Amino acid sequence: MGKKFSWLTLFASLPLILVLGCGEQGKVDQGRVIAFDKTKETVTFIVDTKHDTANPDYSGAPVTFALPKEPMERGEDPKAGMRMKLDTKAREIVIYDPATKSMKKIAYTLIDQKENVGKTSPLVVEKKFPIVDKEKKAITIYSGRQKLLVTFSVPEEYLALPADTWEAGDEVRVYYKEPGKAARFMNITRTDIFKK
Repeated sequence: MGKKFSWLTLFASLPLILVLGCGEQGKVDQGRVIAFDKTKETVTFIVDTKHDTANPDYSGAPVTFALPKEPMERGEDPKAGMRMKLDTKAREIVIYDPATKSMKKIAYTLIDQKENVGKTSPLVVEKKFPIVDKEKKAITIYSGRQKLLVTFSVPEEYLALPADTWEAGDEVRVYYKEPGKAARFMNITRTDIFKK
């Protein structure tokens, strides 16, 4: 276990540490990325109001943070996306609509759904999602967290939306003392804290 492992383990446990009494030293926010500006080194995400990676609730307000300049305090660059929730029971997708700066529910008609699809499955390996087929009016998305591969149709007006509408942005966590300025940044989606 090297220095990097120790830092990542510590950062991953920051919410628990802060709850136990270190709150005055700083705050932690986490959520799903809707915008990343590599030039300005800023990230904007929708806050997870539950702070629960197993059952997140991306219904908070969007927040923007300047990323740390120090490489050791900064995880991998995040991928942005507008999909906040895939609800297969209600057959709807919740997206963040940049035009109205609000959440929007889009009902879909199910075409196909495969469950327990891991990230190494031949069904998803080396494929880029979402797959938008305008001719068949079908969209295929993959949720790694839910292990779901879903193909559905939506009303025609939604087919013209950008592809990132259907994509889930990376989940990230920031530790900060000043609002809008991250002291530490972790890309939860792309970090395996147990990897040696």
